[in-house]
Formats: sequence, C-alpha cells, structure tokens
Amino acid sequence: MPLVDVTHAPAVPESQLRELAEVLPHLVSLAVECPEEPYDGDLQPGDVEIRFRPLGPLDRSGLDVVIEIRSKWFPSRAANRQERVDALHEAIGEATGLEDFGIYLSLPVAAWSQGD
Repeated sequence: MPLVDVTHAPAVPESQLRELAEVLPHLVSLAVECPEEPYDGDLQPGDVEIRFRPLGPLDRSGLDVVIEIRSKWFPSRAANRQERVDALHEAIGEATGLEDFGIYLSLPVAAWSQGD
C-alpha cells in the first residue's frame, strides 16, 4: 500500500492537480507492483493513500510538483527501483502534461494494518 505525498507550487492549476489525483493511484500501483504485492487493476479503499499540500511560505523547492512515494521494501521492488521511478515519471508527464516535477521513491522496511 503506497503512501503518496504531493507538494505543489501555488501556480500549478487546480485542473492539473485534479488530473494528477485521478491518474496517480493506477500509475503508482503499476510502478510498485511486484510478486509480493501484485496489482490486479482493481483498486480498493486504502490501496493507495494520496495527500496534496501546497508549498508553504517557508518551504523551498525548485520544482512545480514533488511526488514522494513510500511503499514497503521487497527485494523485487528494490532491484529495479530507478527503472520503476523513471517509467513512472514518464507516464505521469504523458498523462498530465506536467513538465517541472520530480518523484522520490522510498522503499522502507515497514508493515501495514487496516481494519475491515
């Protein structure tokens, strides 16, 4: 279950952020899919958690949008994480038209529990 934080500059149009919010769950799920956590294309509540926040007055960023993804470490995910994040960057750019953005993919050792 990936956790995704999206930090954006005030100049990014809301329509582009809405489009990003629409495509991120599927694209992130494809990017972190692995044998230990396969993606069947049928996202359920809690499968991908996304939070958006604008840059604050004290924040510093050279990009219009920064997407931070945290997803549980598995050897199969870690083996090709750069290829995964590069492909995700390309897919997001194609889907949204965003140009000035970065993606940080973190694969911590973690556990997740969710009630019914």
